[in-house]
Amino acid sequence: MTCYAVGLLHAVQMGPGIVAYLEGIDATLAPYGGRFVIHGGPQEALEGACDRDLIVIAFPDRAAARAWYGSPGYRAILPHRLRHARGEVFLIEGMGEGHRATDILRGA
Repeated sequence: MTCYAVGLLHAVQMGPGIVAYLEGIDATLAPYGGRFVIHGGPQEALEGACDRDLIVIAFPDRAAARAWYGSPGYRAILPHRLRHARGEVFLIEGMGEGHRATDILRGA
């Protein structure tokens, strides 16, 4: 099942640290099948407001996402982001083909 690494970042301080992070992250994703689905960009608020940058990276499964996050390559660049941005980062699995909203009622 596809697993997504989701980041909601704010207070990003553009400068050499973030540049180093951005220049290094693509190489860390490749060995784990990771690819950007969303990487910031303009938002159109339909309800409420969001003052954070949304980043979504897709991985083949949760094991690959965890392996990427814990990999030496990613751990080497992570301090650049942690020092120059705040926010939340988490993993969440996607839904299978044909998922319907009422499917979540079966587990309730």
